[in-house]
Amino acid sequence: MSPTDTASMLPTTSGPLKTVTVGDTRYTLLGTAHVSAESADDVRKLIETGEFDAVAIELCDARHHSMANPNAMGEQDLFQVFKQGKAGMVAASLALGAFQQRIAEQSGIQPGAEMRAAVDEAKRLDLPLLLVDRDVGITLKRIYRNVPWWQRFSLFSGLLGSVLSRQDVAQEEIEKLKEGDILEATFSEFAAESEALYTPLIRERDRYMALRLAEDAPPGRYQHVLVILGAGHLKGTGEHLQAPLPDSPTAERESLEATPPPSKLWKILPWAITALVLIGFAIGFSRNTELGWQLVLEWFLINGVLSSAATIAALAHPVTVVATFFAAPLTSLNPTIGAGFVAAGVELYMRKPKVRDFSTLRHDVAHLKGWWKNRVSRTLLVFMLATLGSAAGTWIAGFRIAGALFGSAA
Repeated sequence: MSPTDTASMLPTTSGPLKTVTVGDTRYTLLGTAHVSAESADDVRKLIETGEFDAVAIELCDARHHSMANPNAMGEQDLFQVFKQGKAGMVAASLALGAFQQRIAEQSGIQPGAEMRAAVDEAKRLDLPLLLVDRDVGITLKRIYRNVPWWQRFSLFSGLLGSVLSRQDVAQEEIEKLKEGDILEATFSEFAAESEALYTPLIRERDRYMALRLAEDAPPGRYQHVLVILGAGHLKGTGEHLQAPLPDSPTAERESLEATPPPSKLWKILPWAITALVLIGFAIGFSRNTELGWQLVLEWFLINGVLSSAATIAALAHPVTVVATFFAAPLTSLNPTIGAGFVAAGVELYMRKPKVRDFSTLRHDVAHLKGWWKNRVSRTLLVFMLATLGSAAGTWIAGFRIAGALFGSAA
């Protein structure tokens, strides 16, 4: 491999260019600013030269589909989203989209305009379009699994807090988008100080994109490939291309797509809590019937009140609130089903989203009130808040039971 840092015969661009030659194929990497009209112009100018016989872009299939079909998120079967445990990822994706929409409204430039330009120009000139970034859902999952458990709440509460804030997006956040993307701008505050976050968010994706290029545009398949990616990925991806890549990159690429399994502790813990609570009930009844019923009543009320109060905060339908009150104490003793799933299911039945809710989803969630106004996003809030309320109720009621039994023993 012989790297070349100058791209001869190409027009001058506002962003950096780096050309790497591997065998009979040249890869010209264009570092773009994701919030920049100039970067979109750079892309058009380069593709229109006719120098390239393929275009690779920093998008995954999901984000490309979302770009081509803005309503794709809203067209998902919400019941299946909850059933398959994808509600958190969908909510995070909506939150990131809301952040992007707010930046567009504030700056007057739609983030990712250069990627749209690349898609349009490649289609117009009938050039192969290669999607080389890792799926955003996989990246979020690997971030979640990679950071220590005590950092997860602050990480994602920071994400939701930043995108739901009523304040304008700080200018420095918009500047960060000129080097990275929505994920990096959102998590940059944490990434700079956390190797556990930096690795799946940036370093792994640099390697992943180089591996995808080795798979989809190996030396000899194309003569000259234009690779469009954020300026923050230019150095890392370029270095991986210059270094020897595996002859069969598929295995390593698939390893970067794998989601680490959850700790066995988190699988055992819900069942352990259920067993301890039931044992507590049994001990209470063995001492005297009054104590036993007192523990059951406290468990029922604490779980039911906190979970139903959470659904009230989400402006759920009254039937959903009542159903959650009665379901939460039971689902807290059954790890196979959660209060959030029941609450969301009832809410969907009582307030089935309309066509308008799906068509305006992306716009509505860009503003705080919109999360409660839109039936799709409100159902997600019902699910998440009911889940949090039930979790809080389980721990509080559990400690109350332990305290009552310990006090009785004393």
